Amino acid sequence: MSKSVTPYGTDSSKKEQVAKMFDSIAPRYDLLNRLLSLGIDVKWRRHLVEKVGEIDPKSILDVATGTGDVAIMLGQILEPESIVGIDIAKNMLELGRRKASERNLETIISFQAGDSENLDFENNTFDAVTVAFGVRNFEHTLLGLKQCQRVVKPGGRFAVLEFSKPTIFPFKQIFQFYFKYILPLIGRITSKDSKAYGYLFESVQNFPEGRQFALLMAEAGFKNIEFKRLTLGVCTLYWGEK
Repeated sequence: MSKSVTPYGTDSSKKEQVAKMFDSIAPRYDLLNRLLSLGIDVKWRRHLVEKVGEIDPKSILDVATGTGDVAIMLGQILEPESIVGIDIAKNMLELGRRKASERNLETIISFQAGDSENLDFENNTFDAVTVAFGVRNFEHTLLGLKQCQRVVKPGGRFAVLEFSKPTIFPFKQIFQFYFKYILPLIGRITSKDSKAYGYLFESVQNFPEGRQFALLMAEAGFKNIEFKRLTLGVCTLYWGEK
């Protein structure tokens, strides 16, 4: 298993450090996502939504929802009966509530504080569970995946978007340089958090991507697992069923 990477390298738990980091960068989080990904992150999320939409879910749980981008896109495109977005960063959740209200989705989407490794829902509750760019932040990856498997209904879908590492020359080298040096510099100047975007690079380097992550999903109890690399491997979409 890859070594644990934390935002601040302190004695507090990864969970506590991640919550602190995202609460710190929350006001500029959406702007930075668009800027640093050149807007491609919107397209990546749409791929996830389309994959979830194949099963026409009526109830969806969005884990590590952040400011609710995926939850809102799910609500706008799929129009399910209900979506719950959970996150450990309260400032991010508040922004998500505001965004959902501005789009008249507050009757469909609810946001609440929640821990991916201890989901406060009954077994077999949701038709689909999603995680976009949040699995890297789980303190115990397998435990978080098992919780997601527990709360999705039999036959339901689990879908994950996560950063990965390109392998094609010279895009691999260009991306690595941008991700390691340019992205943290922009993030540091814009968000005033000197650690957050350095952590992003380190956490991606240590994430068990591709087949390794698919095997973790299988160990958590998912089946019919597939994955697809997006944008020359910068991001990967994973999906499976219970």
